Amino acid sequence: MVQDGTNAKIAVVGAGPGGLAAAVLLASRGLDVTVYEAQPTIGGRTARISLGQYHFDRGPTFFLMPHVLDEIFGSVGRTLTDEVDLRRLDPMYRLVIGRPDAADVVIDTTQDIDRMAERIGAIHAPDGRAFRSFYRHNQKKLDAAEPILRRAIRGPLDLLRADAMKALPYINPHLTVHDMNSRYFEHPAVRLAVGFQSKYLGMSPMECPSLFTILPYIEYEYGVWHPIGGCNALMHALAAAFIDAGGRIETGVPVEGIEYNGKRVRGLRLGGRRDGEVVACDHAVINADASWAIKRFIPQAWRGRDSDEAFDRKKYSCSTAMLYLGVDGPVDLPHHTIRTAPAYEQNLEDISRKNGAAGTLTDDPSFYVCNPSRTDSTLAPSGDSALYVLLPTPNGKAKIDWSAEMPRVRELLLDRMRSVLGVDLRDRIRAELRLSPDDWRGMNINHGATFNLAHSLDQMLHKRPQHRLPYCEGAWLVGGGTHPGSGLPVIFLSAQITASMLCEQLGVSPPDLSRGDPTRFRPTVNPPESAAVGGLR
Repeated sequence: MVQDGTNAKIAVVGAGPGGLAAAVLLASRGLDVTVYEAQPTIGGRTARISLGQYHFDRGPTFFLMPHVLDEIFGSVGRTLTDEVDLRRLDPMYRLVIGRPDAADVVIDTTQDIDRMAERIGAIHAPDGRAFRSFYRHNQKKLDAAEPILRRAIRGPLDLLRADAMKALPYINPHLTVHDMNSRYFEHPAVRLAVGFQSKYLGMSPMECPSLFTILPYIEYEYGVWHPIGGCNALMHALAAAFIDAGGRIETGVPVEGIEYNGKRVRGLRLGGRRDGEVVACDHAVINADASWAIKRFIPQAWRGRDSDEAFDRKKYSCSTAMLYLGVDGPVDLPHHTIRTAPAYEQNLEDISRKNGAAGTLTDDPSFYVCNPSRTDSTLAPSGDSALYVLLPTPNGKAKIDWSAEMPRVRELLLDRMRSVLGVDLRDRIRAELRLSPDDWRGMNINHGATFNLAHSLDQMLHKRPQHRLPYCEGAWLVGGGTHPGSGLPVIFLSAQITASMLCEQLGVSPPDLSRGDPTRFRPTVNPPESAAVGGLR
C-alpha cells in the first residue's frame, strides 16, 4: 500500500551506523524522522569508549568503501571529506602469519598493486604473478555483484533480473573463499593473506562463500582509511547532518516495545527518562541486532515458523574478547596488525565447532591489534597510545565461563604480543577495560555474535531477515542482520535499501545517491603513510 508520505511520522530505533544513515536519507526527502537511542551516546557498536583521556572505538576500526558513505552525505548536499578528516593508511595493515614449523611470514599490505605483487612474489614467485589475475577477477566480480548488493533481494525472482544474472558466473556457490583462493595461489601464507578477510564477517575462509573474495579486492581498490577521532567520528558526522536536515535524536531513551493497531505499527513504548510514554509513529525502522530485535518487537504469534527458537537455532558468527588499553608511551606497531594462528584451521574449528556451541579457546590463537595513536593524536594523551586488542572467540552458545576465562585471555594476549610482536605492555598499562562475549550479549546481541547472523549460503540474500519485515505493516529493519550483511560499508548499503523502499511505500521520491564519487577514494599516486584527504570541520 502506497501512502501519502507528507505527514508520515518515522521513528528509528537505535543510533548505530545503519539507523543514523537511514535517518539522514529519509530526512533528505523532507520526512519527519526521530531517532531513539537507549544509550546516553550515539553509535551503537560504533560508539566511543573513554577511559579518562584514552579513547577507543568499541567495535569497527576498519573503514572501507568510503564512497558508499559519501553517497549518503551527498543526499543532503555534503561530502564525506568535508565532514570527516580521513587518513589513507599505507601499510593498510601488517599481516603476521604464524606457521607451525617455521618463522612467521610478515607482509605489509599496500594499495600499490605492483608493490603488493612484488611482496607476495617474495614469498612465492608464481603467486606474485597470480595476484594481478586475482585482482582483475575480483574487480569483474564486484562490478557484476554490485547491483545485487545495492537493492533488496526479496525472493528468488529478484535474482532472475538481467543485472543479477550477470553475477551468476562469479558466484560459484559450491566453492568457499579458501577453495577459490587455492585456484590462484599455491603458498599457504599467500592464500591466508587474501582469505583472512572473511573474519570481517566473523567466518572462516574454509566456510565463507566464495563471493566474498571481493573483500580483499575492496581493500586494494578503495583503501583502508582511518577517520580522525576513530570510526565513531563518522557517527557524529552523520548525526550532525541528520539534525541539520531537520531530524531529532533522543539519547538515553530505550524503546521497550512497539505498539500496534491490529498488525499495523502505531507507536513506540519508551523507557528510561520517558518511561511508560507511547509516542506515535507510522513506521518504525529498527537498527538493532536482527534476531534480538525481531524476538523483542514482533509478537511471536505473527511470525509463523520464525519462532524465537527458530531464530536461536540459526547459524551465527563468532564473538570476540576485547582489551582496551591506555598505554604509557608509543607502541612500535603499525595502525593495524593481524596475527594469524600457526594452526590456523584448528583455531577456526575451535571457534566455530557446532555453530559455536562446542567452541573452545586455542592456546596460540589469532588476534588483532589496532594502534590508532600511530595515526591519530586525539585518542590518547600526548606521546601515549590507545590500544585495541581483539581475540576471535566462540559465540555465546559455547559453555564458557567468561568470568573465569577473561583474566586468562588477558594474560595470553599480553604474552603473545610480547613473544610474537615484540611489544611488552605489562608495566605500561595506565587504563584498561575488558569485554567478553557475555558483555556483547548484554548489549542485546543474540548469542553475543558480534558479526551478526553468519553469511552462509542458506542465510544470504533473501534468506536473511527482510528490510521490510513481513509480519506486520510499518516495521522495517536496517543493519548487518539484513541484506547485504555485516561491516560498515554494507550496513550503509542496507540503509540505502531500507530508506529507498520506505520512500517508495510513502509515495516519495527516493534519496538522491548520485553525488557520491568513488574516484575520490582511488589513489592516483602511491600515498605516503597516513596521507590526509579533506579536512576536519
